[in-house]
Amino acid sequence: MAKQKKQLFEGIVYSTSDDFEYNDAERGEEQETLPNDKQRLKVGLDKKQRKGKVVTIVTGFVGTDAGLEDLARKLKQKCGVGGSAKDGEILIQGDFKEKIIQYLTLEKFQVKSFGG
Repeated sequence: MAKQKKQLFEGIVYSTSDDFEYNDAERGEEQETLPNDKQRLKVGLDKKQRKGKVVTIVTGFVGTDAGLEDLARKLKQKCGVGGSAKDGEILIQGDFKEKIIQYLTLEKFQVKSFGG
């Protein structure tokens, strides 16, 4: 089977307008990373659809993907576990909610707790 090529302008077949411009919302410019004291992060626990395993979730990061990856790397090193960063969320394997809240508070982030 041949791989199917993903269409660049998904959902648009034809336009009769002479001045039509396709705006791709997914390819928008990344926001510039806010300073730590302006960031409002939420930290919580989740185990839904993870076969009962607990993960710590950090949401609310505003900035570039590189900034998100950098913060995720620091949190993973601080906790000594694995995890990932995608779609504006950081997932840390295990229950490290309090440790992450303490670290983020020391780094001058505004932190709120949610969930279990």
